[in-house]
Amino acid sequence: MNEGDDLIRRDAAVFFHQEGSSPCIAGLSRASGMWIDDMAGNRYVDLHGNTCHHLGHAHPRLVAALKQQLDELPFSPRRFTNAPATELAERLTARFRGGHSKLLLMPGGSEAIETAIRLATIATGRAGIIALNGSYHGHGMGSLSLSDSEHDPRLRHRIDGIFHISPYWDEQAGGADGMLQSLASCLNANRGRIGCLVAEPMRSNCHVPPRMLWPRVAELCAAHGVKLIFDEIPSGLGKTGKFFAHEHFDVVPDMVVLGKALGGGVLPLAAVIGDASLDIAPELSIGHYTHEKNPMLARAALTMLDILEDDDLIARAAATGDLLHQLIDGHEAGPFRLTCRGLGLLRAVEFDGPPVGAEALVTAARACGLSTTTRDEKSLGLSPPLTIALEDTQLIAERLKQVAELVLQQHVKASGSPSLA
Repeated sequence: MNEGDDLIRRDAAVFFHQEGSSPCIAGLSRASGMWIDDMAGNRYVDLHGNTCHHLGHAHPRLVAALKQQLDELPFSPRRFTNAPATELAERLTARFRGGHSKLLLMPGGSEAIETAIRLATIATGRAGIIALNGSYHGHGMGSLSLSDSEHDPRLRHRIDGIFHISPYWDEQAGGADGMLQSLASCLNANRGRIGCLVAEPMRSNCHVPPRMLWPRVAELCAAHGVKLIFDEIPSGLGKTGKFFAHEHFDVVPDMVVLGKALGGGVLPLAAVIGDASLDIAPELSIGHYTHEKNPMLARAALTMLDILEDDDLIARAAATGDLLHQLIDGHEAGPFRLTCRGLGLLRAVEFDGPPVGAEALVTAARACGLSTTTRDEKSLGLSPPLTIALEDTQLIAERLKQVAELVLQQHVKASGSPSLA
């Protein structure tokens, strides 16, 4: 047994097993830029990174800033503030609603969703929440309840008062028009009960909504006194080619939730940013977390914002995302045709053709030196760092085409039809 296999065995012995996490497929030895290396000597382009690695892995400027902050002030107990946390709050709120906003910080996205729900409930006096079927917002009691209504019944920790409507990407339910009709029906049937609607402006399955959708949703919500909350945990901070994903759709929500990449892909940090009018309950503990104003976490986020701005990474994400689309979309391998969807560098590559299956796609990608996950049964996620260069986009595109060729070979072998090759 080699060192990597031994680590996988030890890992499986001490972690609770769960889908997509444990047991693991490999042990990592190094992560740098867009690359990850496992202990067996394999090297992969990281097209997943848990949507945290906007800066790539181990960005040297971020590492240096954290080392300096560790020497200066590593922790801040509750009821004390510190310069990094306050500066971070100032910079994030200035990005949202022109500075007429406030925020709360917490270690993770699930906690941030829970906090946003609490703020909406306090502001409206209503506990009802609308979410989209097929969504995902985390694994807290409230956030899991918001997520896809088809959860395994063994995950019973769900809260009441959640209403799921058809999502814009479900063409069988009428697409965006069907979603608007479903929303209007839900609001009319539950007048005075709904406090907020929680949704991703672009679901991380990378189906792009029509521009008219979210302004219409905002109008319906405002007419019924419902707060609109955008979950931008995977899509915010420049990933789609704009700082906030909702900027693509000419709409401003009442609250936006950030996470994942906010800690620079190194430390866990999330934020709820909302209109300052929501600051109406100072007597309540709305989002108390031990590390809510941790200066190390704040320094990671501040440095991340500095690098985004100094290196013009948001504009680069838009440009390289478009280039990847051009390089991949329409490529054919036998009966398979690649189509690319999404915005910026949050995209999916769909393998149109005979059914392959999610596991087979991920395995083929790994064989071609790509680490990623699926967006659905026939689509791979395409979420590289914002730091990728022109030559990186060409490398990624070529490897995705190799995946298509490998899938074709496997399909021919399974079907026994050499004429497809």
